Amino acid sequence: MAEQPDELKKLVAVATDSGLSSKLRLQAVELIGNIGTHQALLELLSLVANEQLTKKERELAIKRAHNIVRSGH
Repeated sequence: MAEQPDELKKLVAVATDSGLSSKLRLQAVELIGNIGTHQALLELLSLVANEQLTKKERELAIKRAHNIVRSGH
């Protein structure tokens, strides 16, 4: 369980790194959504609020957050 927050932090760092390709950042958002925990939900919501991300990245983050909510977390 202690590994999950570290993994989440690394994925968020990738998702917000503007030096990386959009494709890689989108993959990081997908992986955050796959974690499916309450903390992952909070991180996805912070990505949605991040105006430095592209519209596509923010839309994917809200979609993945919605999926977590629907699953009951």
